[in-house]
Amino acid sequence: MSDQDHAEVRRHLDRLAADGIDVVRVTYPDLIGTDRARDVLVEELPRALEHGLAFCRAVYHTSPQGDVVPVSGGLDAGLPDVCVRPDLATLVALPWEPGVAACLADVTDPATGAPAPESPRDLLRSVLERCREHGLSPVVGPELEYFLCEPDPAGGWRRYAANPGVVYTAGLRADPDNHLLRTLRQVRDLRIGVLSGNHEFDGGQFEINLLHSQALSAADRAFRFKAAVKELARREGRLATFMAKPFNDAGGSGFHLHLSCEGEEARNTFDDPSGAYGLSATARYAIAGVLAHAPALAALLNPTVNSYKRFGPDTLAPWLIDWGLDNRSAMVRVPPERGAGARLELRLGDASANPYLAIAATTAAALLGVLAGEEPPAPLEGYGYDTAKAAVLPMDLSAALDALEADTSLAELLGKDFTDSYLTYKRNEVERFQRHVTDWEFTEYAYHL
Repeated sequence: MSDQDHAEVRRHLDRLAADGIDVVRVTYPDLIGTDRARDVLVEELPRALEHGLAFCRAVYHTSPQGDVVPVSGGLDAGLPDVCVRPDLATLVALPWEPGVAACLADVTDPATGAPAPESPRDLLRSVLERCREHGLSPVVGPELEYFLCEPDPAGGWRRYAANPGVVYTAGLRADPDNHLLRTLRQVRDLRIGVLSGNHEFDGGQFEINLLHSQALSAADRAFRFKAAVKELARREGRLATFMAKPFNDAGGSGFHLHLSCEGEEARNTFDDPSGAYGLSATARYAIAGVLAHAPALAALLNPTVNSYKRFGPDTLAPWLIDWGLDNRSAMVRVPPERGAGARLELRLGDASANPYLAIAATTAAALLGVLAGEEPPAPLEGYGYDTAKAAVLPMDLSAALDALEADTSLAELLGKDFTDSYLTYKRNEVERFQRHVTDWEFTEYAYHL
């Protein structure tokens, strides 16, 4: 490190010591958006910055059940390392862990110094660099829903406070233990730009909104938000899950992305009072791009076998590839604000999506649309879900992965190494599910057959 770098590190160490912090939790996202981490004693932080922390690269290829999927560069290469270095610009004290601060990390290949091919944060950086080459700086506002569960005396988990008819409420009627208030205050103190929260449509379901910001910051904050909510629930002996559809008798959890782009002088390039619908050509082309690449986007915004059980008519989750003006039954909704608030809302994603991959894929599709310069079809009128009016999205993960592989322009923008790794990893998930005997199968067949 240079003398200037050493001085900067010294300033951080002095600040940590003044705040009574003796441990720094260094975290980064894996392919599915789960936080991987190591706790570093503060006095060892300069060593971690200088030499990096060694992690096995195959952590990117590890399933939620701990199996290592045979992705190229992992098992076949002898399980080599990646190098993880703390990003001190993201350092913040953890409100619920006295004496502990956390920061994000940059992940590189120690042999080349280049970003690790599977690094979601670096994938988003590469897409944003392509956007900047064309004078666009994406701005994103994430909306995330989740279910809170508590131990079921009969075994497993049940929904917390599963009262019906409590959508868009706050207070004890839907949240008798004030989970939402505690969570809002804790994540506010994490300084990740939390705006507000409320009880959502189904019993035990909550939504917390994050402020809009530049796309990388939005992804960082959404990643840290999800990790924080899950950790805070664990401290209560509960389970917060961002699984797409965890219960048969309830709806699913969405991850909606509000997207606009800034151009020169931070002006919103999506606004044009003289343009069709009050939108600029850039905005309309971006909408057309998202529609054109929607089947492939599903592979990244609806990334699990479970994701596709959230889709369908009358679910308020997208089912068809369409767009509308302030229409929540469309896949792409254009909210009524114009001027600085002009934007599109992509309602395709579910809460299980990796924030970095979801934002990278969405901005990539929008950029491809801008470069193609084609207008979208006419917007949806009235209530949607009519298959005579629009094409149907992929209805399972396997079909979505096939669409991603076939979408060569999107795959090229995301990068061949990443796309190949992601397809291999996720197709293994499909194969494992197809071989697994489910409770539904036993209930349906065992007694009568």
